[in-house]
Amino acid sequence: MKKRILLLSLAAMMATTFTVTSCSSDDFGVQTAQNGVLTLSFSGENISSYQTLNIEIREINTGAIITREIQNTNSTSIEVPYGSYKIIVNGHVVTNQMEVAGAGGSANADITTLATNVNVPLFFKSFHDDFIIEEVFFTGIKTADNKNYNSGRYFKLTNNTDKVLYADGLILGQSEFLTTDDKNPTPYDVNQYFAVKGVMVLPGTGTQYPVQPGDFIVIADNAINHKENTSTAYDLHNADFEFPSTNPALGQVDNPAVPNVKVIYTQMTYNMFFLHNRGFESYVIARFPAGEDETTFLQNHKYDYTYQNSAGGVTSKSAYAIPNSWIVDGENNSIPTKFIQTVTSAGIDAGWTSAGTVDNDATRYGKSVRRKVIGKLANGKTAYSDTNNSSTDFVKDSQPSLKDGIVH
Repeated sequence: MKKRILLLSLAAMMATTFTVTSCSSDDFGVQTAQNGVLTLSFSGENISSYQTLNIEIREINTGAIITREIQNTNSTSIEVPYGSYKIIVNGHVVTNQMEVAGAGGSANADITTLATNVNVPLFFKSFHDDFIIEEVFFTGIKTADNKNYNSGRYFKLTNNTDKVLYADGLILGQSEFLTTDDKNPTPYDVNQYFAVKGVMVLPGTGTQYPVQPGDFIVIADNAINHKENTSTAYDLHNADFEFPSTNPALGQVDNPAVPNVKVIYTQMTYNMFFLHNRGFESYVIARFPAGEDETTFLQNHKYDYTYQNSAGGVTSKSAYAIPNSWIVDGENNSIPTKFIQTVTSAGIDAGWTSAGTVDNDATRYGKSVRRKVIGKLANGKTAYSDTNNSSTDFVKDSQPSLKDGIVH
């Protein structure tokens, strides 16, 4: 897979009329929804024209979605009911160098007046000759007697390129913010960094862990044969890496044959890196650039922010943030009935995927999110979709690929 700038997914707004209804003496006491016109304009550096933009407008409170597509224009208008909206855009643009590129963007809009204008900044989608997140199994399983089994989750990272890659030193970041709750933090710039509550770093000196084109690595929370504990679990004993954990409540046994990743930052006790089993968080993989390492990251990339809490006061909190320039791939998760925001830049991931459809969905257990297969690499291995838009790149509610063990 070559370095490239790809898809942007903006859905455009078409209608330019609006309606406002009011009460008369004949219909006193009857209220109808009030509408306004939302006019969207799109802009970005080094963009000369706009080929196709796909726009999704989601009302945060009701979950109602409006989608539009516009071509050869950078503005559109649509009539929408009053409300609070999240706007996500993906599509193709033409650069000043006359090259077709992908771009994406997002914005918020409160429609409370008859006319509202919103500019959506677009950012090029950047792609890297590096690993992609091919699958995340975060839901876990139920035991044969329908009890929660709090282990056996994993990340599967795949070499989707035509060259050998090295897993040494890969960073795996877990989002500080949820896709289901917008705290409106200050400061916050999703186009500059990815705020994290947990960071793992894979071991290696640089060339210890080669991965061939089309092959993958598995990072398991506990690299054991979980079938020995319950027949419904999976055999992960030959994972490539495992999470360390000193939490006695989990009863995890370290597999000495599998290298441990290093958790360099976590907000959890016992040095834990624990996946949200309803899928309300997002993940990125990244690499330290020249001059940066675990020490400098912890010294220089602390992220302090404030937000208004439910009591009306101000809460101050500290976390860390991975610069977007370090990130080689990202993936957002949510569920249709709770989604509010993506927590990555649209250039990293302008969409989201899910396991389950409602909060605490009992059917989510034993399901994962997996990349769509689009063909074969030159060596005959599977090639996966990678447009930096998880809404189209991933298959929701998938059967875990490691259900029958790890087979390369």
